[in-house]
Amino acid sequence: MRTAKPPTLLQTLLVLGLFLTMAFSFTTLLHLPVMLALFIGWFVIIGLGMYLGCTYRDLEEAAAFGIFEGMPALLILFAVGAMIGTWIVGGIVPGLIYYGLQLISPSFFLPTTLIICSITALATGTSWGAAGTAGIAMMGIGEGFGMDPALVAGAVLSGVYFGDKLSPLSDSVLLASSMSGVEIRSHIKAMLPISLSAYLITLVMFTIVGLNHSSGHTLEHIQTLTRLLNEYFVLSPLIFLPPLLVMGMLALRAPAFPVISLGALLGVGYAIYFQDTNLITALGSLWDIPAIETGHAFTDRLLNRGGILSIMPSVAMIIFGLGFGSLLVKVGIVQLLANHLQSYVTNESRLTNCTLLTAFLGNLLGSAMYVSLILTPKLLSETSDKLGADRRLLSRNTEFGGTLTSGMVPWSDNGTFMAGILGVSTLSYLPYMWLSFSCLAIAIAVSWYRTINHRTTQFDGDYALQQLQNNPLLHRRTTEND
Repeated sequence: MRTAKPPTLLQTLLVLGLFLTMAFSFTTLLHLPVMLALFIGWFVIIGLGMYLGCTYRDLEEAAAFGIFEGMPALLILFAVGAMIGTWIVGGIVPGLIYYGLQLISPSFFLPTTLIICSITALATGTSWGAAGTAGIAMMGIGEGFGMDPALVAGAVLSGVYFGDKLSPLSDSVLLASSMSGVEIRSHIKAMLPISLSAYLITLVMFTIVGLNHSSGHTLEHIQTLTRLLNEYFVLSPLIFLPPLLVMGMLALRAPAFPVISLGALLGVGYAIYFQDTNLITALGSLWDIPAIETGHAFTDRLLNRGGILSIMPSVAMIIFGLGFGSLLVKVGIVQLLANHLQSYVTNESRLTNCTLLTAFLGNLLGSAMYVSLILTPKLLSETSDKLGADRRLLSRNTEFGGTLTSGMVPWSDNGTFMAGILGVSTLSYLPYMWLSFSCLAIAIAVSWYRTINHRTTQFDGDYALQQLQNNPLLHRRTTEND
């Protein structure tokens, strides 16, 4: 049996260059779906793998395993799509928009969006759940105010990712800390100074933009929107119950898929009871909502979304992306890039840069946040220990690089999900992910400052061993991860 050879750097650069060229040209020049570039990319990577000695069956199984690992994310995506459909037909989303337009000032809408989404994600521990509940409501309110949807999406994403990476309930926090051999509370404390500084900067930026924002819609337009919502739907303060119930159950650490599915079924009940919708139509909204025609083009566009059918392109994107990332790992491309990055690490500043970049590449090439959060500590823990660096530096930067960049890649699970749920393309909202950019910039600046002022831990080859021996919990977690 022939043993597969590792790829060369030239082969790796050629393959990745071809894929990135296709992805860019398909989306910006040819106006084709980026999943086609991923689909073609499968065969490019499979061709390289077979040339290096891998069998087709092994490569196919690797792609299938990558897709299987992403099934929990796909199930949540199905549930969120169904929930949005029933919540619109049931009057829940229209009600949230209606009351939001009445209660929130347009001048302070953007910072309010940031704060509400932050609290929701912090309480529930899930950026997807926060975006699928508070996020879609704020997007609707923002459109009612005439805000740029990409700008509003930036505020939503800044909020949900801030809350997600600081919540002890978050899967990303658990992954980044456990894979780095760091206790969860220590991991969160290590992130707090930079995260809070970046959050304040982001809050000020959105406040300034909001205060200087000139509403794209007149008061008459907003009044027309609220009137139509009130006429077409039976609105009641009871519409707040399903979102509060879903967020409360998520905050109590109930599994996301059944909880969000329950929220979708509550929407069916609301459609039948409050909106006098027949059972067949209400159940059908789980898959695709019936056309809502109010006679007002903007209102119709705002309400005609949701249902499982609406997120099927996102599902295809995630499936192709997960398979593509798994093939890159199988062929050895990810390991090769990591090895070249590790040779660059000689101090804390470079370790920070390398960790952030490796985590971003996990999203870019692995197409999933969990790939980034698992692979980065595995690839860099030995290098970190040789430098005598505190493992909290590794866990913190893994979280920053993995979580905060996950929504920046159009073909990643997070980028696809957020674009599909919020109705804004990844490249459109990318410039407004100010929390992510601020956090990454501060992390790089702090590590650079510490390095030039010789505030890093001395490079002691026995440091990692001493750290493990003195910390039984760290020793146990590291052994389990190995």
